[in-house]
Amino acid sequence: MSDPYDVIVIGAGPGGYVSAIRCAQLGLKTAIVERENLGGICLNWGCIPTKALLRSSETWHLLHRLKEFGLAADNPRFDLDAIVQRSRKVAAQLSNGVKFLMKKHKITVLDGTAKLAGQGKLAVTGKNGEASDLSARNIIIATGARARSLPGLEADGKLVWSYREALVPPSMPKSLLVVGSGAIGIEFASFYGTLGAKVTVVEMLDRILPVEDEEISAFAAKQFKRQGMEIVTGASVTKLDKVADSVTATIKTKDGKETTLAVDRVISAVGIVGNVEDLGLEAAGVKVDRTHIVVDKWGATGVAGIWAIGDVAGPPWLAHKAMHEGVIVAERIAGHAGAHPLDISRVPGCTYCTPQVASVGLTEAAAKAKGHEVKVGRFPFLGNGKAIALGEMEGLVKTVFDARTGELLGAHMVGAEVTELIQGYTIARTLEATEADLKATIFPHPTISEAMHEAVLDAYGEVLHI
Repeated sequence: MSDPYDVIVIGAGPGGYVSAIRCAQLGLKTAIVERENLGGICLNWGCIPTKALLRSSETWHLLHRLKEFGLAADNPRFDLDAIVQRSRKVAAQLSNGVKFLMKKHKITVLDGTAKLAGQGKLAVTGKNGEASDLSARNIIIATGARARSLPGLEADGKLVWSYREALVPPSMPKSLLVVGSGAIGIEFASFYGTLGAKVTVVEMLDRILPVEDEEISAFAAKQFKRQGMEIVTGASVTKLDKVADSVTATIKTKDGKETTLAVDRVISAVGIVGNVEDLGLEAAGVKVDRTHIVVDKWGATGVAGIWAIGDVAGPPWLAHKAMHEGVIVAERIAGHAGAHPLDISRVPGCTYCTPQVASVGLTEAAAKAKGHEVKVGRFPFLGNGKAIALGEMEGLVKTVFDARTGELLGAHMVGAEVTELIQGYTIARTLEATEADLKATIFPHPTISEAMHEAVLDAYGEVLHI
């Protein structure tokens, strides 16, 4: 048994490596165990490479609008292999960046798998099979999650893809069925649809992007349909019949009607499950609920010295939430005066489709369900000078305020670059800004961000440009 660490982190995804860095900054002797790639799924097979692919499809979309801007380019074409290779290079660059950060902060990196082996003890099996025993005063579990697999919809790597296969397609499918319309499903639907595939999205609930505000969901659906995407809601895929190079899906609606759809490929995007297997959780007394580790507001599991963060600790399943949790746990362990619990209502959500979708806080329906009397403001991109100049007029900003206190309860956006803009409302919620603060804020002109100001003004009958 080596000298004890102050902290050992299991998993080097966004939550894990950020937590390890913060622990090291606070003077804690820290190690991190990773079985695959530094940066985890997000950096290597999720957030980052997906955005690289979507950047290519966004550029392709703009190429087909050149005439609007007085430009021309003859015979535009794309190279799918080159698009994929660029995506992989971006992921590799950032993974190497994490490796540098571990070295910079003198964090011990262990390649292998880890398992709880008694109080303060960890058994690590290296990639070459070599076993070692480590001890730590604190163990942070950041093992993440993986794609959920439904019976009959299991990914086979050829005809039915998970996100991994969808990131590295060997060829461009002419037709594609996406099962599930959360962020992952819609982003892939947008990417492949923009590049020319005939895309059908099937969603079990009554609308796509079901965690978003209903108005924003409806606005996005309208734009997707205009782009040629077919959307089937209130339905499920009950069967997949595979042949050599295609799949026939049976789609069943809530009223029992069945139809079939033949496509080249299927992407299954029906949620995730936490990576809780083979960690020794049960023996250690760590509680697991529906594949996620149960934690309190500080990331503590209830077992002394064992913490959990990120996707394995439950929703929202977002990298920035995992990073924030990682910092919270590190500061809690170190007794840092700035430690604070996570407020999920201040976690923004972003979907990088075309048009983009972003939100923070309560939807209008959720606010009313919680008993708030609300004031709601809306402002369309059609009234924004910068959006018109950019040729990006299809967008909407919506704000939800508490009518009594003026608290910004939620903000919801769809349109160009809203994944960058949402941080303004996120800061407002963190600072507990009221409508008075936001109305008094000067937004630069001409910018799309002015639509954020107008949406606040509209909630109080003071909108200027519509």
